[in-house]
Amino acid sequence: MSEDDSRPSPGSEPHERRRGWLERLSSAISGEPSNRDDLVELLRDTHADGLIDADTLRMLEGALGISSKTVGDVMIPRAQMVALPADAPFLELMRKVVESGHSRFPVHGEDKDEILGILLAKDLLRGVVADNGPGTIHELLRPAVLIPESKKLNVLLREFRQSRNHMAIVIDEYGGVAGLLTIEDVLEEIVGEIDDEHDDAEDPNALIAAQADGQFAVSALTPIADFNERFGADFDDDEYDTIGGVIIGAIGHLPEVGEELTLGRFAFRITDADSRRLHALHVSVHAAD
Repeated sequence: MSEDDSRPSPGSEPHERRRGWLERLSSAISGEPSNRDDLVELLRDTHADGLIDADTLRMLEGALGISSKTVGDVMIPRAQMVALPADAPFLELMRKVVESGHSRFPVHGEDKDEILGILLAKDLLRGVVADNGPGTIHELLRPAVLIPESKKLNVLLREFRQSRNHMAIVIDEYGGVAGLLTIEDVLEEIVGEIDDEHDDAEDPNALIAAQADGQFAVSALTPIADFNERFGADFDDDEYDTIGGVIIGAIGHLPEVGEELTLGRFAFRITDADSRRLHALHVSVHAAD
């Protein structure tokens, strides 16, 4: 055999590399590699070899990742929940449902930690339009699923599929409401962000954006000078730098989603906030007297 005959034939090197990762994947299925990091590295090698695309790799990594994450890692915190009071009139509830764009809502009693059940928007609509419909929202509520912050996401996803529930209320160690989680939130950990028709498609860098209803979506980080210039306002910037600082100072505490405040001819409604900061608000501008 000549020296040239001992060389790999054309195309044999990619074949050998492909056989290598297939053998490693077979080992992974049979119990090797012994940890998740090795398996992720194996999947990334298959992507580098062009055998799976970037989207597939991301979903596989996401599917592996949810087994190591808990509900508390990804839940919507209490401050950002859109919850409905049980004693509110039907039309007021309908207004909040339409504004939020959600399809399911926790309903609470006088104490916000008292979750009475889950209201589906379609059930509320039927209740509003039905002849001799329900007298109170209580008749429309479905049972709420309560889960601890420590529950693993993969376990919750399996329970969601088995029970056909799409929302769970997260309870902290003291029995209070810590937040909520939907099946969409869990799936987004696997496939990435899922946008729907209610998600804003605006420039994320825009601090002030006009809305179709005549209101304005305003970032809490908008400098007071910029807010004043846009709306012809005269808010003082000696004590605060941003419009969010003005709102927090006027309310006297870190506001929750849904809280409202009127300052002069401006009506503010909090639309995004968490336990640490105020993020965004809607502003209605009234004509000057």
